[in-house]
Amino acid sequence: MKRNVSHMLTYEQALQKMASLCSISEHCEHDVRGKLYKWGISTEDSDRIVDYLLDEGYLDENRFAMSYANDKLRFSHWGRLKIRSMLQTLRISDACIGEALARIDPEEYERILVRVLDGKRRTMDECESYDARIKIIRFALQRGFEISEITKFVDET
Repeated sequence: MKRNVSHMLTYEQALQKMASLCSISEHCEHDVRGKLYKWGISTEDSDRIVDYLLDEGYLDENRFAMSYANDKLRFSHWGRLKIRSMLQTLRISDACIGEALARIDPEEYERILVRVLDGKRRTMDECESYDARIKIIRFALQRGFEISEITKFVDET
């Protein structure tokens, strides 16, 4: 990550700017620290800013994980496996990830999986062969859906 040292922010400016960003949308601590580093903020000041944001409720790992999981399922059509992997990349705790994934509505999850599978089928010339079935399964696996869920719906149609 490249630091923007041409215009360094003061502690107060960085705190105000980060609080404003966090009040507009959910962010995780990893992203906040990355932005502060890019802005040229020292590690000590970054720690103070993050502590303030956590204490005042601007940052909440649990809230972020739930929001992230919900958005990635609904808008990006990702499965639980991909959501889990990306949250781990953002250094979210396993407890928060588990809770966020547990709150996913199973019926909505299945509807989205079926929509993903149907969308892939529509792009294929031939959908009944073994090779076509493998392509559909592989596509859904890349989206992060579980093989047990995928085969349940691929076998139904």
